[in-house]
Amino acid sequence: MDKADPSKAELHQALTRLTARVEALEAMMRPQPPGPSSDDAVDSPFWALDSLKRRRADHPATVDGAVLFAGTVTLPTGEPVEWQEAAGSAGLLESDWSSQVPALSALAHPVRLELLRQVLIGVRTTAELAAVESLGSTGQLHHHLRQLVAAGWLRHSGRGSYEVPAPRIVPLLVTLTAVQR
Repeated sequence: MDKADPSKAELHQALTRLTARVEALEAMMRPQPPGPSSDDAVDSPFWALDSLKRRRADHPATVDGAVLFAGTVTLPTGEPVEWQEAAGSAGLLESDWSSQVPALSALAHPVRLELLRQVLIGVRTTAELAAVESLGSTGQLHHHLRQLVAAGWLRHSGRGSYEVPAPRIVPLLVTLTAVQR
């Protein structure tokens, strides 16, 4: 066997560590019953951060840190959306970020951001979107729609109709909030 090839024992150890990290992350994302809190904790401006720190201590995959985003939104159409995501920071810092370029690039155009905003407020069909002057010509509109669908920010929801998938709404709003100065 070549020295570069890992042994079965090394593969088993790596798989065991990886399994423990995945289990810890999954446990971190499971809903937890509310724990005891003092009036100080309720009034803390960092209530979410305080909660994340308490949970982090119980999960080995987050020993170096963790990030969490969550949101509960009622869209102008009346649709309720709730979402949360958490990840250990070590896993994020160790991963290859280049795979995220298409999703971020899709957001890096003012017409595509306006298109997403229009869909979220209820303008969903190609005909309705084409009537929005700021979205450009029909050809330009279809180009931007293809970009957003390919990146997962939009999906077809019926004949000539689009929607932002529920698991993308809160991350989109978090991204927009994060880049505000």
